[in-house]
Amino acid sequence: MNFIDLIEKKKLGKVHTREEINFITNSLMDGSILDCQIAAWLMAVCFNGLTKDETANLTLALASSGKKVDFGELSGLIVDKHSTGGVGDKVTITLIPLLAAAGIPVAKIADRGLGYAAGTVDKLESIPGLNTNLTTGAIVNQIKNISAVIASQAEEIAPADKKLYAIRDLTATADNEALIASSIISKKIASGAAHIFLDVKYGSGAFMKTPEEAVHLSKLMVNIGRALNKSITAVVTSMEEPLGRAVGNSLEVIEAIEFLKGNIKNGDLADLTYFFATTALLKLNLYDNEQEALKYLKELVSSGKALNKFKELIIAQGGNSQVIDNYDIFPLPSFKVECESKKNGYIHHINAHEIGHAAKILGANREGNNRPIDLSVGIFLNKKSGEYVNKGETLYTIYSNDADKTKIAQRYCDEAFCINESKPSQNHLIYKIIGNEDEDV
Repeated sequence: MNFIDLIEKKKLGKVHTREEINFITNSLMDGSILDCQIAAWLMAVCFNGLTKDETANLTLALASSGKKVDFGELSGLIVDKHSTGGVGDKVTITLIPLLAAAGIPVAKIADRGLGYAAGTVDKLESIPGLNTNLTTGAIVNQIKNISAVIASQAEEIAPADKKLYAIRDLTATADNEALIASSIISKKIASGAAHIFLDVKYGSGAFMKTPEEAVHLSKLMVNIGRALNKSITAVVTSMEEPLGRAVGNSLEVIEAIEFLKGNIKNGDLADLTYFFATTALLKLNLYDNEQEALKYLKELVSSGKALNKFKELIIAQGGNSQVIDNYDIFPLPSFKVECESKKNGYIHHINAHEIGHAAKILGANREGNNRPIDLSVGIFLNKKSGEYVNKGETLYTIYSNDADKTKIAQRYCDEAFCINESKPSQNHLIYKIIGNEDEDV
């Protein structure tokens, strides 16, 4: 085959065969093609798209470009949950210990963040000593020992996807849905997941801006799973507002710990964590009743079993588990600023994009893939939507190491809050659930 011919074929909107897709990924891996040629092919894909079969074939080719994690007798049981990312989203950190405490082995291959949404790996690395850079062998051993692991993508897992994404990131081709879907699902297949749960977010604080866009991407990923005989459940959720109250790496881990301690019983963080956990129990046929499953999960939190599982994970990955009882062990900022409300009223809306941008200004998120981030800074939302605030009462708190950046961040945070005298209607967090069994996918 000639790669130039394949560029021409996709430029004309024609469909690649499975053999051609394999040739593309193999050429990417052995270095026989130039980056500019891959860039040209990617742009042709963005203009003319990939069919369902092409997308499934690309997903499988990317997953097969390196090693696949083999969990042996546990292979059919492994669960992974992926979020497309959002401001304050720490559900992975609350959910995985909870599922593991329920006896479900969860191997989470997590990402670092880009843009204004920090990644799970960044957040967990605010725990002193915790190592997320695990080999595939270490991942398997930890699952067998404690049923839970959160690791960054090992070099041998879907390496072609890494190479492809590096070029996509530099060529304005990162936002193509077929390429997004194949990238996400290829890593899940390579990491050994048998049951994949996707949190596909939409809104001002997410990559997909409308629920319709998120539904379309969800259906595409579920279709890939159907074509490859993988169980995938996609849940479309709102990221119009920050999730939880904490935005910033160490602050978000602390909030997750507070949930696992049983101190956060209500609100969007608790609701979404319990929703995904309940969905997993029902999907795996461990319960056939939603109410009973939820009761069981809440008992795992109230009894301390979920918190203890998180402690086991921290210890297994070399972290200082004393952070659970002593938050001063986390990286601490130089100062905090409690910002007061300028008026009385109900919180109607908190713009996630503005809060995320403010956190990025403080240094909580990176400007580029290799830029360092400040693990100690962030924003705590003292008031959330639906709550009443009095003039002069603390609306939000900024944790910072730079006075000038604090002033800029404060302007964005002030703009983020919409306060009105009338009581707002309830915001709906979950928009739609899409699974392999849906006929209209």
